[in-house]
Amino acid sequence: MSDNERDYLRIAAEEAFCPPEMFDVYRRIISEGSLDDPGFISQWGYFLDSQSERAVFVREALASLGEDRIANMDRAGIDQAIIALTSPGVQVMHADEATAFAAHSNDVLVEGIKRYPDRYFGLTAIAPQDPAAAVKEMERGHELGLKGVIIHSHTLNQYMDDEKYWPIFEAAEALDTPIYMHPNTPSKDMVRPLMERGLDGSIYGFAVETASHLLKIIISGALDRFPRLKFAVGHCGEAIPFWLYRLDHMHNAMVKANRYPGVKPLERKISEYVKENFWITTSGMPWPPAIEFCQRVMGIDRVLYAMDYPYQYVPEEVGYTESVDIAPEDMKKLFQTNAQQLFRLGED
Repeated sequence: MSDNERDYLRIAAEEAFCPPEMFDVYRRIISEGSLDDPGFISQWGYFLDSQSERAVFVREALASLGEDRIANMDRAGIDQAIIALTSPGVQVMHADEATAFAAHSNDVLVEGIKRYPDRYFGLTAIAPQDPAAAVKEMERGHELGLKGVIIHSHTLNQYMDDEKYWPIFEAAEALDTPIYMHPNTPSKDMVRPLMERGLDGSIYGFAVETASHLLKIIISGALDRFPRLKFAVGHCGEAIPFWLYRLDHMHNAMVKANRYPGVKPLERKISEYVKENFWITTSGMPWPPAIEFCQRVMGIDRVLYAMDYPYQYVPEEVGYTESVDIAPEDMKKLFQTNAQQLFRLGED
């Protein structure tokens, strides 16, 4: 579809960046050999040092918030991007360094947005390692005009169903700001059998990791405690929408059997939390059958376009998404208004 034919903006809602000095931090962490995270070491060992065409492009694209990124957006027909610190962000660092680097990356992002205010929006990076400091950074990011919070699934192999992290949820609910739960490589106890066949990354392991994390949060009762919490989830919901019937059925059976100490009755069905507290993006999944299914299950107002730049930068994929069989007014929701409403774009 040509720009002259469409009456909506194309807003890409899951686009990554990082300050170039983060590459040096990651190299140091890997060389020290103290981090027990084989998925991170494998993934970033590749992206940091490989001279393959893809790795070189990703490194250069992540580090740019300037003309190169704008040119790539223009080439793909992307009008605006919601940008966030790339995975795993600061979540492999020690708490003090993570807190400081999260603030630094947010400052870098804000400066980039100031240079291109009509093209960029941003999400606040935080360090869950220190929940109290994370809350302060969320509040600062909100004051800076950032539009949500980015969390890259597990933090040093720990998950946010643990109540020590729930001050972050409380703050997100109070600020009415969405949490984008972005994938990470699977944690140490999950990743090894996946790595044997190269399934640990975006091909499959990311979805397993992130979907499991979100389901753990639901089953923990966190969304009964914080019923207005909003999660954005990429890659067509990390396959969760396709499993809702079975998740409801089996969770009900487990509760009745009282089989697991960590599984207690909830106020709603799993599917109800997903449909009421989740929004999903199409990042990396420009496949009409999957998008149409998610729209049918989640509702047309709950599905947002995303590209997953620079990890999956294929300009013609925008056209694949625009071949979804929906009414023109719903295409505008997919590409523009759903993102504007969830992230409150255009609001000071």
